[in-house]
Amino acid sequence: MDRVALIRERLTQALAPAQLDIIDDSHRHAGHAAAGGAGHFTVKIVSAQFANQKPLERHRMVYRAVADLMPAQIHALSITALTPEEQPSPASA
Repeated sequence: MDRVALIRERLTQALAPAQLDIIDDSHRHAGHAAAGGAGHFTVKIVSAQFANQKPLERHRMVYRAVADLMPAQIHALSITALTPEEQPSPASA
């Protein structure tokens, strides 16, 4: 299973997202020796489970969901974590 699929599986199981977009940005960090072969990813996740949670706690929830993939599979995550109510409507996006 590829890394994006692994991340998707973990986040789906833990946070039941209404929307989940994962972009593998590893190619933009080629030669980043500290990564040790692990990848860089951008995650946009929309979940009702983020309701009443501050941004830091939302990020912690995401990191807990993928903890078993760090640092071997994931070196860095860029996270946007929203509730369905915070998600812009398609007309305003």
